[in-house]
Amino acid sequence: MLQFLIRRLTGAVVIMFLIGAFTFFLFYTIPQDFAQLSCGKNCSPENIAVIRENLGLDKPITTQFWEFMRGIVAGRDFAVGHCAAPCLGQSFSTGDFVWDSIMDRFPLTLSLTVGALVIFLVIGLGSGLLAAWKRGTALDKAVSGASMVLSSFQIYFLGPIVLGLFVYSTGWMENPKYVPFLDNPVDWAVALLIPWAVMATIFTAQYTRMSRSTMIEQLQEEHVRTARAKGMPQRYVFFRYAWRGSLAPIVTILGMDLSGLLAGGVVTEFTFDLAGIGRLAVESSLTKDLPVTMGVMLFGAFFILVLNIIVDLAYAYIDPRVRLA
Repeated sequence: MLQFLIRRLTGAVVIMFLIGAFTFFLFYTIPQDFAQLSCGKNCSPENIAVIRENLGLDKPITTQFWEFMRGIVAGRDFAVGHCAAPCLGQSFSTGDFVWDSIMDRFPLTLSLTVGALVIFLVIGLGSGLLAAWKRGTALDKAVSGASMVLSSFQIYFLGPIVLGLFVYSTGWMENPKYVPFLDNPVDWAVALLIPWAVMATIFTAQYTRMSRSTMIEQLQEEHVRTARAKGMPQRYVFFRYAWRGSLAPIVTILGMDLSGLLAGGVVTEFTFDLAGIGRLAVESSLTKDLPVTMGVMLFGAFFILVLNIIVDLAYAYIDPRVRLA
């Protein structure tokens, strides 16, 4: 286990370095005057020269890359002050440090992810297991049909409908907003209930179908049939043998979904006018704020790598046949 972690963490560091190098040289070799972007349209050549010096844009590209990578590990000094590690640079548009901008938006994105995750895992996995348990019955057909219909919905379609019904027409609920969890946990949950419900509806349909199909597949496995032949209770076989084996593909998809949600749910945040990581990425792209765009990309890549390692570790726990070597 320890050797596996060391090997995967080492590989993750190398991959992050390569991603950082690729994005840096991709962005900074674009024929564009970043000092001009930072200063604005009506900017004198003298101010542009000062900004170029303050941002380090007057140095060779290799020197800029070295300072960028060193800043991630040890911090970096700018004209406005010291940027503590992990320093991802300074925004061209606002002058704020990129890491601070990401951390300002991340609590909202994390809240959206955690709330929706709890709902769609509980309902999705529960209904899928129930449909597999009652396979062929009216309940199974109802659950399968509902999940198929709901899986065709999209957030940008379902979100405005829910907002129109519960916010604008009836006034039963307020527009979604972010309230820090530590300030008021109840208001935190109520303010994000609509985005959670919409996101959970989409993902619940996906996980219902997935958990049902994987469970039915596991019920046909030889070790499950052997357990039944030994006279073990049906419920014990269902949860002790079949259910555990059905989790492996679900964990794989869950890791991919989580990495995408934590890196920023662009559609969700724009649909409900919430300022999270996804909205920050789009805004920085529209304003050509390349340090912020690159920072969000590295932030998302970090979560993808970390969650891949967690998924591999979960495999070993779920399926004893998997060995980490």
